[in-house]
Amino acid sequence: MAFEPPRRLVRALGETAPDGDDWLAKLPEVAERAVARRELAVERVQVPGGRSSLVVLVRTAEGASAVLKLAPRRARPESERAALAHWSGRGAVQLRDVEGGGGAAEAADGAAGVDEGVLLLERLHPDVSVRSLPEAKALLEAAGTLRRLWVEPPASHPFETVAERTGRQAEAMRAGAAADAEIAPLVDAALAVRAELLAEPPERRLLHGTFRQSKVLAGDRMPWLAVGPDPVVGESAFDLARLVRDRVEDLIAQPSGASTTRRRIKRLAESLEVDQERLRGWTLFRAVESGVRARRVGREQDAELLLEFAGWL
Repeated sequence: MAFEPPRRLVRALGETAPDGDDWLAKLPEVAERAVARRELAVERVQVPGGRSSLVVLVRTAEGASAVLKLAPRRARPESERAALAHWSGRGAVQLRDVEGGGGAAEAADGAAGVDEGVLLLERLHPDVSVRSLPEAKALLEAAGTLRRLWVEPPASHPFETVAERTGRQAEAMRAGAAADAEIAPLVDAALAVRAELLAEPPERRLLHGTFRQSKVLAGDRMPWLAVGPDPVVGESAFDLARLVRDRVEDLIAQPSGASTTRRRIKRLAESLEVDQERLRGWTLFRAVESGVRARRVGREQDAELLLEFAGWL
């Protein structure tokens, strides 16, 4: 079978690929090798798929349905492997190529024995996400899934911290503000709130890192399970902040979008026992960071939506 990457993946990786990166060019060969090594039967490539990986629906030699996921190193697939092993199916998709799911350290040690960036996963229902539900129900189900993921990280873990990740992002935001005076006030506000939030973090949890409604798929062993983590260790409000702006295009289109956003922050904070002001602060930072990044790669419409949303906060 020809492993043709979906246009969405090609476009997204093209925005972020460093000079000389040849992952997409090598992808068909890597996919063929991964399928042969695991004796898998390929059904189809999932389209439109994700923005950072190729997802292939497969069956194992025993006939069981599964998903083969291939991602470049910059998408941190081995960190994803370690987080999924630590969660061991609690609230998240299960690994099928780590025996027993013995935790992050075991997964990291075992990663050297498999193709880098290749994960074999439990098959969920890829075309049915929480986002297909009415908004209020979608938020409720997504929040319930997220709560199950917030566990203590392993004592010795391979994960990036919120401080580390947002530190890298802050540098890019400063560069963006220096080149565009229009966004400088929002960037300054976002960086200031980040400094305040990092001064006294209330907890350290293993977080999904990139959680949103489309990352929660229907399953068989549980109604809803999270996929595609970019795990990070830090406070719960950081994870929840991305969920606040879900369906941002609908929020922007509403005359009452700003007040709806404030009510959403209050409702999510109360339902998950997260400090409301900390959630508002991380929502501001993450929206501005995403808006600046979208503008940097030429996604101007996305940038405008995100920066307008951030202005409400």
